[in-house]
Amino acid sequence: MHSSRFLTIHLSLALGLTTAQQPPPANDPPKFPYAEALAFRVGWRMITAGNATLRLTPAAAATWQLNMDLASAGFVNQLYHVSDSYKLSTNARFCGASVSLDAQEGKHHSLTALAFDNEKHKLTVSGRDLIANTTHKAELDIPPCAYDIVGALMTLRAAQLEPGMKLVLPVTDGKQLANVRVEGLGKEKLVLNGKSYNTVRYETFVFNNMLYRRKGRLLVWMTDDAQRLPVQMRFVFGFPLGDITLELEKVEKL
Repeated sequence: MHSSRFLTIHLSLALGLTTAQQPPPANDPPKFPYAEALAFRVGWRMITAGNATLRLTPAAAATWQLNMDLASAGFVNQLYHVSDSYKLSTNARFCGASVSLDAQEGKHHSLTALAFDNEKHKLTVSGRDLIANTTHKAELDIPPCAYDIVGALMTLRAAQLEPGMKLVLPVTDGKQLANVRVEGLGKEKLVLNGKSYNTVRYETFVFNNMLYRRKGRLLVWMTDDAQRLPVQMRFVFGFPLGDITLELEKVEKL
C-alpha cells in the first residue's frame, strides 16, 4: 500500500490489575486507549516535508475508528505531491476489521480496500488505479487477529513493553503478512518544540525483507506514562533518501 512506508508498528494489549481503594486524583492523565487527535510534523533533510494527523474515536460494539491523513508541504509538495487519506476500523484490541486508502502520490492516484475476515482467517484486498483505470484483487491467509501498520502502533501504545523486552505481532501491508518483532531499547529524555518528554525507545523490525524489502530501520519513542504518546517516529534509510522523522506537535482529547 502506497502510504504504509510512511507510517507507520506493533504489540499485543497488556492487561493491568489495580487494587484501587481510592479513586485516582482528577489531574492524573488517562490511561490509553481513549479518543484523541494527534498532529505530527514530517521532517526530511532539515525541512518540513509534510504534516500527518491521526484521529482515534470509539465506534459501536467496542470497536475503534482511526483516520489518518498525510499531506506533503513546502518544497517537497512541489517536488512530489502527497495527499493520502487512510481509514481503519478495528476491534477492541486494535485487530484489523477493514481499511480504506485513497492515495494521491506524485502522478499516481489509487484506491485500496482491505477486508479482514477473522473467523475464516482471510484478508481480501482490492484496489483500483484511477490513472491507468485498472483493478486488482487478492486474498491472504491471516491469523485470528492480524494488524495493519496503524493498528499495530496503537497496540504498542496500549502494551507495557519495558526496555529489554521483545514481542512479535502478525502485521500486514495488504501484500503480505509478516511476524514483526518489536524490542524495547531503553529509556530516553527527548526535547521537542521546547517540551521535555520521558520516553521509551523501541525498534520495530519491518524493513530488510521483513514486511518491506527496503533496507532501513524504524524507531519509535513513546512517553513513559499512562498516555503512551508516540512523540517521535524515525524512518532511517540510506542514501539517497536519508531519514524521515515524525514529531508530535499537538494533542487533543476528544
